[in-house]
Amino acid sequence: MGIYRKHIFPRVMDWAMHQMDELRPGTLARAHGEVLEIGFGTGLNLPHYPSSVRKLVALDPLDALPARVEGRIARAPFPVERFTLSAEGGLPFEDGRFDCVTMTWTLCSIAQPLPALQEMRRVLRPDGQLLFIEHGLSEDPGVARWQRRLSPLHRRVTCGCNLDRPIDDLLRRAGFVLPEIKRFVLEQGPRIFTATYQGLARP
Repeated sequence: MGIYRKHIFPRVMDWAMHQMDELRPGTLARAHGEVLEIGFGTGLNLPHYPSSVRKLVALDPLDALPARVEGRIARAPFPVERFTLSAEGGLPFEDGRFDCVTMTWTLCSIAQPLPALQEMRRVLRPDGQLLFIEHGLSEDPGVARWQRRLSPLHRRVTCGCNLDRPIDDLLRRAGFVLPEIKRFVLEQGPRIFTATYQGLARP
């Protein structure tokens, strides 16, 4: 599992998540100032941040494809500081440090999503914002049933990715308000994977 997690899975996910690039600008366009990105992965968000970003602090528990990632960081127009750690522990940042937190296809894989979201809320400025796009629990009851059935197997194959997380409910339980949220189904792919949540949350 170590070889799969460190070498094979990151390459598969880097290819697969490239297919989502057209959705990234619509999520990241309002990022500004000092930004904390949860679930940095292989750095695919970097080209899609606007010029209003002053610095990016990036968190991910896996140091995936380091040579490829370093090349992407070198091309970023702002400084990038990386931490190899998980979001659900206590984040090593003071209260209210960040102007924005970003999270793209990440909450599905955090083992304890509620503590992680509460930490994100803590480190956001009172007038800050969490910008997110995530897949999760479908609004279609039939699809949701299949998501719940298949999620345990899918979690094993995909290094912890859950199919059936109710993203909006988790954000509210963590203390966020959701002035903007859009739910839709991606046109390509099985419906158990394509129920999508996109929006903005405030602490």
